[in-house]
Amino acid sequence: MRIDQVLPSLVGRDAIGAHTINVQRALEARGIESHIYFSTSTPDVTHLGHPVIEVTTPVPDRFVMYHASIGSPVFDTVIHLPDPIVVDYHNITPTKLIDRWEPAVGHELSLGRRQLAQLAPSCILGLADSAYNERELIDLGYSPTSVAPLLIDMRQAHEAPDAGMLERLLEAKATSGGPSLLYVGKISPHKAPHDLVAMLAAYGELYGPGATLTIVGSPLGDRYLEALTGYIAALGLSDSVTFTGSLSVAELEAHWAAADVFVTASDHEGFCVPLVEAMGHGIPVVAFGVAAVPETVADAGLLLASKKPIAFAAAVHRVVEDDALRRQLIAAGEARLDAYDLSVATETFLAALLGGIERLRSES
Repeated sequence: MRIDQVLPSLVGRDAIGAHTINVQRALEARGIESHIYFSTSTPDVTHLGHPVIEVTTPVPDRFVMYHASIGSPVFDTVIHLPDPIVVDYHNITPTKLIDRWEPAVGHELSLGRRQLAQLAPSCILGLADSAYNERELIDLGYSPTSVAPLLIDMRQAHEAPDAGMLERLLEAKATSGGPSLLYVGKISPHKAPHDLVAMLAAYGELYGPGATLTIVGSPLGDRYLEALTGYIAALGLSDSVTFTGSLSVAELEAHWAAADVFVTASDHEGFCVPLVEAMGHGIPVVAFGVAAVPETVADAGLLLASKKPIAFAAAVHRVVEDDALRRQLIAAGEARLDAYDLSVATETFLAALLGGIERLRSES
């Protein structure tokens, strides 16, 4: 038996990319041959896979796992393969949350959802990296389905922080006199960093100036970023909000080391890896509790039923000022990491994947 993986793009330092590579390693450790095929890739991982056109070469006794997260022409290749298909679903953001700002991306998302529905009748197994995502597959008619976790090493040894950057961040925090709030993720309307900015404004009104918000990540497009920076300026917060863009690992470690609270106001998440990364760095989490966020966080953070700025700011302030609560959240985050241990997740994933395939073979 051989299990190959296909995805639109293989990207280094990306959750789906890391998961795909770790799935290949796990299969090969079981003596199962596995190749990765993609349409595009970043240079650091190109050598790990093959152009997607090569997946059309016939292979006996092969299963193909398609990683679904966006609409892509790669799908047209996959659906016409003669091999049994497994879908590993990583969530597709609802188009309505993006379309107003980035219509081209909205088109890709709509296409992705149509393609996901189109594949359901012929797919032999639907895997999802959260129960939230699994419910979407079930609603589309996928059967059987199973929750199979992301294979990402959440407990990996952290690289040393960039010493110069960490020193500058700590000096700036001492000068501001307020807490350092951190968001890591795409700068996208559905991630709602604008709601974090509104919360920061409320925090200043309620508890005095000094709090800062650092936004780490690349923008989805120019239109939303321009509107966001204009909003920040209109609130008089240009000196309190920092955009870093993409960072090196060492630079990101410096920001984790300097942060007091990790915050997210995202309207839609299928899992949200940065939440777990925050736990791994001992940073308390305050998050809007929608979609898969409660499932990911469990009791390892404060989950909010509302993003109203005053309530959000009050929750953040409580975590900053209440030492007992802070220690409780940090300890809960450390315990929560056990659920995402790579060795445990690998066994769970392989049990779902290989168990599903073996049931199919025994029935045929």
